[in-house]
Amino acid sequence: MLYTVATVDPGRDKLRLYWKDRQGQPFRTFDAVQAEVARRGSAVLFATNSGIYAAGPRPLGLHVEQGRTLTALNNARSGGNFALLPNGVFWIQGTRAGVTETGAYRRLNLTPTYATQSGPLLVQAGRLHPAFNKGSTSFKLRSGVGVCRDGRVRFAVSAGPVNFYAFALFFRDTLKCPDALYLDGSISAYATPGRNTQLAEFAGIWAVVR
Repeated sequence: MLYTVATVDPGRDKLRLYWKDRQGQPFRTFDAVQAEVARRGSAVLFATNSGIYAAGPRPLGLHVEQGRTLTALNNARSGGNFALLPNGVFWIQGTRAGVTETGAYRRLNLTPTYATQSGPLLVQAGRLHPAFNKGSTSFKLRSGVGVCRDGRVRFAVSAGPVNFYAFALFFRDTLKCPDALYLDGSISAYATPGRNTQLAEFAGIWAVVR
């Protein structure tokens, strides 16, 4: 399986999370985020969808932008991949990044600059999610984010259908990420200055800004 991987150094690169514009309307597209960033004299180097979302579109779980919590932590224990526990939070706090299980995140009482909640956790402290099965026949396009041994953040979007087990293994064994979080499935996409694979609208959008 081929993957598109973006490596982000949280100590150097500017990783931002976007949901709504100045009028309070969801951006929905990479193009709209790019236009907003360009208005401020910058450019988007890479963008991808954030966590699983609901109608609106609105984040289904925690969503933090510039230190402000716009959607609260979601403690749901049933309902699709989001609630395939353990799930978790990908967060940025200054120059630090982490992927933390939801309950542990709550206990840490962090004050992140940016954060998104999704699920399931793909890898937790080097262990694959206990529900993943190597022989699973659930193959879908998938996207995720990991915080790796070198301290860098790596986003990955599969080029084709893959099951959870193989996707989690890619983060752990190839990207060397002991902690990784599933973001979304078949609608997942990414954008670079020369390419945009988006076909459906999004709520949260992660972007690396120059």
